[in-house]
Amino acid sequence: MSEEIQLTVEFSGVGKKIAETDLLKLTFPADITYHDVVERLAEDYPEMVGILIDESKRSFLSSTMFVINNEMMDAVMIMDKHPKDGEHLALLSIMTGG
Repeated sequence: MSEEIQLTVEFSGVGKKIAETDLLKLTFPADITYHDVVERLAEDYPEMVGILIDESKRSFLSSTMFVINNEMMDAVMIMDKHPKDGEHLALLSIMTGG
């Protein structure tokens, strides 16, 4: 088993504006969880905290849709699971206002 995995993180909307890109290729240790991915994004892009990322910096806000390899996931249900090498994670923010 490889000691590192590569993930692609795709942003749209406000996430894309903050990251100033729509696609990131990130390398992580093989034993990470999705919490670790969120923590890395919070560290690299602190402006996402409170907009896409929860104040704990370990989870996404409920307004952030989490899509893994084109399958919608409930972020709360998978945060303790381990991503697989090559996964494509898309973050979509559902922003509403009036």
